[in-house]
Amino acid sequence: MFLAPLAAAALVVSVATAPNADPRAFPTLSTHQKSVVMQSLMHSTTECIARTVSADPRLSQRNVDLGDLIVDSMPHCAAQVRAMIEAYDRYFGEGEEGEGEAFFMGPYLDVLPSAVSKLVRDAVK
Repeated sequence: MFLAPLAAAALVVSVATAPNADPRAFPTLSTHQKSVVMQSLMHSTTECIARTVSADPRLSQRNVDLGDLIVDSMPHCAAQVRAMIEAYDRYFGEGEEGEGEAFFMGPYLDVLPSAVSKLVRDAVK
């Protein structure tokens, strides 16, 4: 159970640290393997954002806008966000630049506030 995410993370790190490597030198991943890598990256990105939001002193204010806290957390989590976007481009972009950004700006951001809210609530308990 722990080995699959660890293997996926190791794969992502090895691919991310070799941007000039020939992509044909890497074995082709199955759709399931690509999804596992993306789930791991989405999880680490969301956790980074939730940790940053949790540490923000404005969170305890009465009418704080969670969306503002999430936006303000982005510079702190830029490396994780970039890794997720680049991995999406690499695995699901089918040669199209910008697919990862479209994923980030669409489906990922659609569920991010509720995921961050849950993680922040769970951290307080």
